[in-house]
Amino acid sequence: MVRAGWRGPRGCASVGLAATLVAAFALTACSGSAASQIDYVVDGPLVTYNTNTVVGAASAGAQAFARTLTGFGYHGPDGQVVADRDFGTVSVVGGAPLVLDYQIADNAVYSDGKPVTCDDLVLTWAAQSGRFPGFDAATQAGYVDIANVGCIPGQKKARVSFVPDRGVVDYTQLFSATSMMPSHVIADQLNVDVTAAVLSNNTQLVERVAKLWNTTWDLRPGVDLKRFPSSGPYKIDRVLDGGAVVLVANDRWWGPKAITKRITVWPQAADIQDRVNNRSVDVVDVAAGSSGTLATPDNYQRSDTPSDGIEQLIFAPQGPLSQPKARRAFALCTPRDTIARDAGAPIANSRLQPATEDAIAAADGVNEAAPFGHADPAAARNALGGAPQTVRVGYQGPNARLAVTVGVITKSCAPAGITVSNVTLDSPGPQALKDGKIDVLLASTGGATGSGSTGSSAMDAYDLHSGNGNNLSGYVNPQVDSVIGALAVSADPAERVRLLAQAAPLLWADMPTLPLYRQQRTLLASKKMYAVGRNPTRWGAGWNMDRWALIE
Repeated sequence: MVRAGWRGPRGCASVGLAATLVAAFALTACSGSAASQIDYVVDGPLVTYNTNTVVGAASAGAQAFARTLTGFGYHGPDGQVVADRDFGTVSVVGGAPLVLDYQIADNAVYSDGKPVTCDDLVLTWAAQSGRFPGFDAATQAGYVDIANVGCIPGQKKARVSFVPDRGVVDYTQLFSATSMMPSHVIADQLNVDVTAAVLSNNTQLVERVAKLWNTTWDLRPGVDLKRFPSSGPYKIDRVLDGGAVVLVANDRWWGPKAITKRITVWPQAADIQDRVNNRSVDVVDVAAGSSGTLATPDNYQRSDTPSDGIEQLIFAPQGPLSQPKARRAFALCTPRDTIARDAGAPIANSRLQPATEDAIAAADGVNEAAPFGHADPAAARNALGGAPQTVRVGYQGPNARLAVTVGVITKSCAPAGITVSNVTLDSPGPQALKDGKIDVLLASTGGATGSGSTGSSAMDAYDLHSGNGNNLSGYVNPQVDSVIGALAVSADPAERVRLLAQAAPLLWADMPTLPLYRQQRTLLASKKMYAVGRNPTRWGAGWNMDRWALIE
């Protein structure tokens, strides 16, 4: 597949995630050789290898590790799930209830020499199904509907059976890239059979497994990399001071070899413009405006596109905005029209249909959202009965776009008697909200600095389901839970419209979050780069980094 998006010297076309043969054609056609090193800047911190925890899902980990921890699918340039047949295959063997057979490639092996087995699927299900206490999983979407994972420990095949009447429409989202962590790492540390513990419902032992699943893959300089094996074309070589992670080609990868031998993934910092100007970075994939204007030198090319993530205000379950009345007042003085216009995007009104911009989403919540389309400080003051209020709004910094947004809200809410303070966070936003350090988190889907989206509206909707890890506002509404559950198993557009219409008045009345606009993305790449392509999901441009080439 040759993509027309990026072009390099002499008009050579870039290459997508096609076979090595196509990549070789591109390099030959462009009369150059691939550099051994590429520098890649992503949205936020790289705090953990496990992007399935609450903090991990909100980090830039998915952008970094999409080709380090592979799965049965990956998210392509339009956010769609593409089958990864190098890893294995998925077969539908039953429809009512839904039953899937997962076959891992016979030669699939981790970079430490241990085989990839069905035990990894069992751990993934256990961590994200909500059935076992202790796992700090970001979401239960899809996994909560799995009744059982049939697995003989050490084997390459698993049969996944869903709960009757819970045929998840977007089942290809499950067990995909970055979702499966190496079960044997935890098994070796505890000297236990993780799969046996899960399938026998040994709650006490599974709690010990959960504790390690939450923390054993935290990233920091000097970590024991034996605990970070890879199942993809790249593996972690080291973690640098400042949070950058160096990836190198994995010599045990059984699929097409990575074109570039080394990619250093850098967390976004205030020096991006300087690095672009002095050509010390090759690919930048960040939220538009987060680094200010970010001028594009002649030797770079730029693409600005919408993501599937929604920039939003996420209200803390405690503090001054713990009650719907206070949240609605704050929403009334927030100038959503001005904020969206400044971001170059339309106002987002839908909370449960965020990943698609279609007729269904357009009809979701428009009437209920109308009073909150523009700032009305007088209405906000009346809603509070004239009582003054102080609100701390936080976001992961540095981020020029969000700093401006907080400034606009501050000015607009002052006449309502609401004093807004700007809190620039150097720690993950979801944790700051949980710890009560801020009253509002300004972030994208799931509290992410980047897109945060899975690419599936039904999956993203679980951000507002009770008990979900990335339900950061702690929102509980059984009627909304019912709608979210129904959306996951419905492919009927008319039924989805009915469900969204049912939930919209509840969500605008309770106001657990305030959607602002669809986060826009900026992808900047050297004109000597090939195969770099946009991606609206949380996996970003890194979805095909093993096909990237910098021609020297």
